[in-house]
Amino acid sequence: MKLVSVIIPVYNTGEFLRECISSVLKQTYNELEILLVNNGSTDDSLEIINQFQLQDDRIRCFNFEERIGVGAARNYAIKKSQGNYVYFLDSDDYLPENTIKFLIDHIKEGSLIRGKMKNSNYSSSFAIVYHGLFNLKHFTEAKYALLKNYSATNFLIAKEFIKENDLKFSENIDVYTDVNFMIDALIQVETVPYVKEALYFKRRRNDSVRNPSLSQLSIENKVNDFLTMYIEQKGKHSQDFLANKYLDTHFLNFYRKHLISYFSKESSIDECFSLLVEAAQKLDYITLNTYDRILKQEMKPIYQNKKNSYKSVLRRHNFIRDLKKGIKSKRNFYKYIYEKIFTKLPINHKLVFFESFGGKNYSDSPKYIYEYLNKNNSEITSVWSFKEKTKIPGNSKQVKKQSLRYYYKLAKAKYWVTNARMPNSIKKRDNCIYIQTWHGTPLKKLAGDLDNVSMPGTNPVTYKRNFSNETAKWDYLISPNEYSSRIFERAFWFKGELLEYGYPRNDILYNRNSPEEINALKTKLNLPLDKKVILYAPTWRDDEYYSKGNYKFSLKLNLHEMQQSLGDEYIIVLRMHYLIASNLDISEYPSFVFDFSNYNDISELYLVSDILITDYSSVFFDYANLKRPVLFYTYDLEKYQNQLRGFYLNMYEDLPGPLLETSKELLDAIENIDLINQNYAERYEAFYERFCSFEDGKASSKVVENIIK
Repeated sequence: MKLVSVIIPVYNTGEFLRECISSVLKQTYNELEILLVNNGSTDDSLEIINQFQLQDDRIRCFNFEERIGVGAARNYAIKKSQGNYVYFLDSDDYLPENTIKFLIDHIKEGSLIRGKMKNSNYSSSFAIVYHGLFNLKHFTEAKYALLKNYSATNFLIAKEFIKENDLKFSENIDVYTDVNFMIDALIQVETVPYVKEALYFKRRRNDSVRNPSLSQLSIENKVNDFLTMYIEQKGKHSQDFLANKYLDTHFLNFYRKHLISYFSKESSIDECFSLLVEAAQKLDYITLNTYDRILKQEMKPIYQNKKNSYKSVLRRHNFIRDLKKGIKSKRNFYKYIYEKIFTKLPINHKLVFFESFGGKNYSDSPKYIYEYLNKNNSEITSVWSFKEKTKIPGNSKQVKKQSLRYYYKLAKAKYWVTNARMPNSIKKRDNCIYIQTWHGTPLKKLAGDLDNVSMPGTNPVTYKRNFSNETAKWDYLISPNEYSSRIFERAFWFKGELLEYGYPRNDILYNRNSPEEINALKTKLNLPLDKKVILYAPTWRDDEYYSKGNYKFSLKLNLHEMQQSLGDEYIIVLRMHYLIASNLDISEYPSFVFDFSNYNDISELYLVSDILITDYSSVFFDYANLKRPVLFYTYDLEKYQNQLRGFYLNMYEDLPGPLLETSKELLDAIENIDLINQNYAERYEAFYERFCSFEDGKASSKVVENIIK
């Protein structure tokens, strides 16, 4: 049997490495040597490599303390390899068990063969392949289509063929290192056999911000490498028609897809124009003539090395491109006006733009900052964004969210104050100050800390990239405690200034926590004064939804039993998460259950409540400021913890109240609430010290006095 050398360069892929190596060890074709090249990793990759080496003598390890690059790592491993064939695998990818066998079975006397690449968002995937159904395909004139992703992975290549043709990966660039190796290889063969049953799972890394793969790097990190690669390859292969067509097509597509938007900032043109000129001068204009007139007009001044002329042409063309995009819809047109006109107007240094939960209501920390500002600083004017007209105190103007006036006020305001993300397409002016209050101490994992994303209309890569683009706009982020500060910095990739003031929305819990104020609130809410109040405030489930941003919720409380047992002493107030769109039918319990899901201010509901029931919502962190009992109704704990989100806290040891899985357990806990208080007193006190120590009822004043001036 022929020996296959599987070469795996490794750089900071400890999160994926075990699965990658295990997938090779499980191959049904056993004649393997596995060359693991640690490329200066700073995570636990080297430790994992050493562990595997002890388990299987087919594994050979090579360690470089300093990073040498993937190209150099592969070249080194080729020299050290002893196999008849070489196979390249990236350390964050993985294989089904028959991949190498299928390639070996079909390469025959050929020099190389390719299997099928399949993208995966998951930690593992599987494929069912029926033996005997193979349909070997041969790529001749279209052989460069197999290099669409610029990668040598999932090619099985004869070692002798590599030596005879002196095939090498580029070592002077970090990205596109495989192109030099693969074009040199493809030029030497007339046809490339392709077996689609030989699958290779190409992982889309979930965190393209903190730990991107080479393909996920930003355009700033790829442009010079691409141009360098193109120039070098054109210099080597100018006489090969298919190689030239491949290179020219990819150069022009790279320009259209990446460089045009990258050059919207003209300083980016200055940084790489000389390389771009050299590349354009190697372009075969037979290929260029198959493209549109606008592209030809932009290539001409580049070819002539006329940078100012190119900038002028590009400005004119970008104006036309933006205008075409802007007139596609009313919203696009408003965004166009915002960016091209409104953001060029003088900023109003005395204007604050407020929004809460995407314009859904008048609530949360923005509300309390506004009310303090309204009472204490008459020089500042305010504008609120709402989806619908809303009654609010003071003299603030209102704008309808996404209206033209909304974009005008956004552009004019010196300060933005909101508790959730703004639309990702909105660019913040450099002299605008964005104060993000956020909307809760995190229990469940956030943004960059999420392993998987189950929300509709997105995937982990897109979700995290968009979130990171948003947090890069934040100048200030309010934190309620030290615990949150550390999570926010990491999970939000936050580089601005943390305001460790506590949440402005919690000021009311200190300033209005008296029997007189509570009774006044009960009267305002039409709640009976002679009954205790149980507040039920659960969160949403990522995988239960009607559509993007509209989530389902099924009420798991046994309201009939609860009314029979508790109705003489208690009432229940329901407060669903703002993303939950389900309508709850409580018509059978008119004097026992009250639905306040659409009530704007949950802090007022905290004040009138004697007991809080929640699940994985962050509401209990705020409620703990009152030092009143909290019960956790976690009927789907295992699913939520292991499949949907995961938690930062130990749910069994850190919470200030019991975990209850059934409606009966919940009812028993309420009936014995004094015993619950006694049993959890010590844990509750420790919880209060850890999570409520920043709160003093003055957060709103601190934000206004220190930031909004």
